[in-house]
Amino acid sequence: MSGGAADVLIAGAGPVGLTAAVELRRRGVSCRIVDRLPARLPYAKAVGVQPRTLELWDRTGLVADALDVAVPLRGQLVYVDGEEREPVRMALPPEVPYGFAALPQYETERILEAFLARFGTGIERGTELVSFTQDGDGVTVLLTGPDGGEELRTRYLVGCDGAHSTVRKGLGLAFGGGAFPEEYMLADVEVGWDLRYGYAVRAVHHDADGRIDDLLVCVPLPGPGRYRMSMPVPPELSTAAAPAEGDAVAHGLEGSRAPALSDVQAVLDRMAPRPVTASAMRWSSVFRISHRIVDRYSDGRVFVAGDAAHIHPPTGAQGMNTGIQDAWNLAWKLALAVGGRAHPGLLASYDAERRPVGEEVVGRTVRHARRTLGAADEETDALLREAQLLVGYRGSPVVLGPAPGAADGAGPGPGDRAPDCGGLAGEIPAYPLRLHDLLRDREHVLLVYTDGAWDAYVPGLAALTGGSPAGRLTAYAVLTEGGTAPAGATPLPVYRDARGEFALRYGVREPTAFVVRPDGYLGARLCPPTAEGLAGYLAKVFS
Repeated sequence: MSGGAADVLIAGAGPVGLTAAVELRRRGVSCRIVDRLPARLPYAKAVGVQPRTLELWDRTGLVADALDVAVPLRGQLVYVDGEEREPVRMALPPEVPYGFAALPQYETERILEAFLARFGTGIERGTELVSFTQDGDGVTVLLTGPDGGEELRTRYLVGCDGAHSTVRKGLGLAFGGGAFPEEYMLADVEVGWDLRYGYAVRAVHHDADGRIDDLLVCVPLPGPGRYRMSMPVPPELSTAAAPAEGDAVAHGLEGSRAPALSDVQAVLDRMAPRPVTASAMRWSSVFRISHRIVDRYSDGRVFVAGDAAHIHPPTGAQGMNTGIQDAWNLAWKLALAVGGRAHPGLLASYDAERRPVGEEVVGRTVRHARRTLGAADEETDALLREAQLLVGYRGSPVVLGPAPGAADGAGPGPGDRAPDCGGLAGEIPAYPLRLHDLLRDREHVLLVYTDGAWDAYVPGLAALTGGSPAGRLTAYAVLTEGGTAPAGATPLPVYRDARGEFALRYGVREPTAFVVRPDGYLGARLCPPTAEGLAGYLAKVFS
């Protein structure tokens, strides 16, 4: 078999590997993506899609495909020992452009695969990475597939091959952590209850000592009355006595005996908030949960992402979304490296930025899971964290220093997510734009907030961004509400902060420049907005 040479080989075609492939191909990087499975699995494994993931999909241009089929997640209906409690409402501040959504993993993969096909790249199914070696110039990989074996030479290898990752094992990475003793059933079924649309259900029961001894968690899926349900496994279906696979990582779907519809119905009879009959079961399985994280996310020219790097309880739907952000963070940096435009330290920043995030997610989900699987918290900060809107990279080696110029300490600093805002009025559009409209399908974006006093800094910034670095920096001027643009042509496209939202969200009172990275985080906040300051940031990222 032979799929030809490629700059990057991606092992694993789940949501994480597909995200890496999409982001590389969007930037013109040649890649191959292989998966040992002969076809996409029809399982609703990861179902929660976080607002931050939807923001990234917006930036890519595929968010509309997801919104067409996703279910809104508005909150959670809570029942304790048969009594209804106050529901958890998952309401985010109005400036956040997307809410929480539910989308079965097979739909997420279908959407990403179809988008990837627009760039002429498909998944090589039934093809497995067997081994690899690397040197200073690249990676030599042995693949095996339907037509036999192939030795492939590639510049970089990305392991998105799950909890039992061949790439992780090949690098010899430590995967420290442990496993939970509990086992659960998963099932994708229809039920006919009249509960509120867009709400998950969590029902728990306590024993005489106050410990949780029964549990039912239901997440809505597309389709009338359809839910992905999780619940404790009955003893006769337990796989606890069976040896763990390969590397003893007991995580994910396991066991040859799938729960029957009657097993699901037995739990519903005990725990459902309304009498209900389950039907039309699409699939079911027993699953185990571990919590582990690698000691490093990369070694030389080889990288791991998603479950290959970190596994943890499904609390808060953090796993797939964290992996998607891993892939996004890595892909834009790899694209610069492949093109010979990356600073020598740029690829090392993948581990520096993403491993602390993985550690925090693993720790937080383990703490939540020890309280109860599927617990939720409606405090605003907790929801923002669950939505992955508080993930940031302050102190990263590739962001520029502290954040001077914030009004009374307000506004985001280098390494923080670039918040959205509305009310940006241009001379040509007949309607106000959102800031994320300007960021869509762009690489680095320079935003110069100005009151119209152009001469001191805008010409220098505009000159620096004109053709450098290789067209990967787009610049806009954001004019204050009362500012005046010079007559005639301007060195940068101008949008007026017509409602003052940019000034509010970014905490600015005086001319300031912001550099937004391709992954939607601030690389720099420059006050005053000098060309020297911008050059200092670019020198951290580009060769």
